[in-house]
Amino acid sequence: MEKLSEGFKGEKIIRTPKRIWQIQTENPICKQLYITDIGYYPKAKYHYFERPRGRKENVLIYCENGQGWIECNGAVHSLTSNRAFIIPSSQTHAYGANNDDPWSIYWFHFMGENVSLFSNIMGMAIHIEESDKSRYDDRFKLFEEMYQNLEMGYSPENLEYVSICLMHFLASLKYVNQFREIKKAKHTDVIQKSIQYMKENLENKISLDDLAKQASYSPSHFCVFFTQKTSYGPMEYYNQLKIQRACTYLQFSDMKIKEIAFRLGYYDPFHFSKSFKQEMEITPKEFRIIHAKNQLIT
Repeated sequence: MEKLSEGFKGEKIIRTPKRIWQIQTENPICKQLYITDIGYYPKAKYHYFERPRGRKENVLIYCENGQGWIECNGAVHSLTSNRAFIIPSSQTHAYGANNDDPWSIYWFHFMGENVSLFSNIMGMAIHIEESDKSRYDDRFKLFEEMYQNLEMGYSPENLEYVSICLMHFLASLKYVNQFREIKKAKHTDVIQKSIQYMKENLENKISLDDLAKQASYSPSHFCVFFTQKTSYGPMEYYNQLKIQRACTYLQFSDMKIKEIAFRLGYYDPFHFSKSFKQEMEITPKEFRIIHAKNQLIT
């Protein structure tokens, strides 16, 4: 049973034709994740849906403000400002707006081969805590980009771009901390401060003892803690950043490979080339040749 008011002032909605669904399932980019329906309901008083058999698609509801509720898998969840919920496909559910303070919601239905990547945030209320780097507006802009591209038609380029934005939008809910880091590094975070220290000293020689001292840890404790947080040892991570900087120099400067090696603190070009190849799977010389050709092509 589905109940809905006549409409909400300022509402937006796009329902893609089923023939477009088929096109998306045959596109190597879109088939990973794609939108079938998308919309925005402001102040959606009396908004209510009940679906005993669920839907074929997964349903995401993101509450911008106001209040509402979702019943899914026998449990009732409250949705207030900056809370989201993803209802899994085929799951019995119902939802509705609070009569006294009706929600304004962004929503979309989605499918795809890679839906399971986000299974750990489905069927549960996702609360985006208030912070000076919450990036609420950035998430809303992502929604608008998806909506406006679909509004412009169903060209392969539009559909592919929407699929990529959809992946980003869902990732912003799954990886909240990572989504926020782009705005502003957490100065109170020991690991972020250590990485920033590494980046500021790529052209200096720093040791594990230096990093541990900077973080006010013993070397052994710091090493364990850093590895737990990043999946890499601190010096391995530091070397990755050095190689990243080396790639920039190789591609965008005229410095000789020997000069780059010494500038980044390698004791000889052979050591630099060995480290570079271990990370990039090609030598610095090969990297420079490949990217010089690419620049000519573009």
